[in-house]
Amino acid sequence: MGGDRAPAEIVEGACQAAKEYGIPVLLIGDPDYLESLGPQPGVEFAGASQVIAMDEDPGKAVRQKRDSSLVRCAEAVHDGRACAMVSAGNTGAAMASALLRIGRLPGVSRPPSPPLSR
Repeated sequence: MGGDRAPAEIVEGACQAAKEYGIPVLLIGDPDYLESLGPQPGVEFAGASQVIAMDEDPGKAVRQKRDSSLVRCAEAVHDGRACAMVSAGNTGAAMASALLRIGRLPGVSRPPSPPLSR
């Protein structure tokens, strides 16, 4: 639900990937918006009633907004309904939801740090 010109541009790209490359896509977000698109080949929709804004505290938002698209996306990966998670929204919240819902790979103790600016 986040990103530049979201959700329209994000949804269009996901539908294009499903159509042109045969990549099955699960889009999670505002159920009214997703239903308005009608059936899309190779695309499944799942509703989420909450959205984590770009300026929200990631950890707090993930814990308080359990029906957000980011949290539901991480749960879909954890449950095996999806094999990857992509978000154009709040990066910290995407990391927090993945960490809390999916967990870490064996031997990985923490997410990577961003590169130092020069």
